[in-house]
Amino acid sequence: MSTVAGIHAFATAPDHGAALLALANLESAYGPVKAIRGVSLAVRRGSIATVLGANGAGKSTILKTISGVLDPTCGSVRFRGEDITGHDPARIVRRGLCHVPEGREVFPLLSVRDNLMMGAYTRHDRDGVARDLETVYGYFPILRERAGQHAGLLSGGQQQMLAISRALMGAPELVLLDEPSLGLSPKLTREIFEIVVRINRERGTTILLVEQNANMALNVADYGYVLETGRIVAEDSCAALREKDDIKEFYLGMKDAGVRGERRWKRRKTWR
Repeated sequence: MSTVAGIHAFATAPDHGAALLALANLESAYGPVKAIRGVSLAVRRGSIATVLGANGAGKSTILKTISGVLDPTCGSVRFRGEDITGHDPARIVRRGLCHVPEGREVFPLLSVRDNLMMGAYTRHDRDGVARDLETVYGYFPILRERAGQHAGLLSGGQQQMLAISRALMGAPELVLLDEPSLGLSPKLTREIFEIVVRINRERGTTILLVEQNANMALNVADYGYVLETGRIVAEDSCAALREKDDIKEFYLGMKDAGVRGERRWKRRKTWR
């Protein structure tokens, strides 16, 4: 599995037919504005996959379309071999797919514990829920300390911990994780990602990660996709993506000596 140090177990392209999650020619729009255009990707069971892209590229739209928040205009979403395109979000959660949205979106007037229990509302195995509650408290001990406190009083980082933990309380096979580093300090971002890797390694939870922090995402994920203006323009193992010139310059802030003096706007991406 992955680690923050960047060890990748899934170096080859995922097989769309055997993947836990597979998108085929997916398109979604907000009114007349098409946000994603013919997106096809696959996520191998037990892996961490990432979608990289600038703000407004359509990354969050992909996750909203997968989880049923947004209906696609065409294309398909398959999860565990079943077509879930346009299904109700609650039905998709019951199938084992949970979405941690950008901005956390905790229930501010409910306690931390009640927020966590909201994540388990589809479950009927009390013993399993109790075990998972202890597990998430183990990942994020501050949540145990603040269990009786209103979630709206938590810091931004603590709310992110709560949002991830709430998703885990649904016992998902796949977690869609949208911009977990948003608004967090570098230290807290690293702590969050270390737990994400532990969740993947220890629980076997598959993760599809959307993230603007390309350096962190490429270090923790196995396989990556690059999204620009709603289209996938590159894909490869994260180890290979880190070596691509365009990724280095436009996503990791690195320049070759030969182009150091060029103006950024003059450079064109070639995805070499």
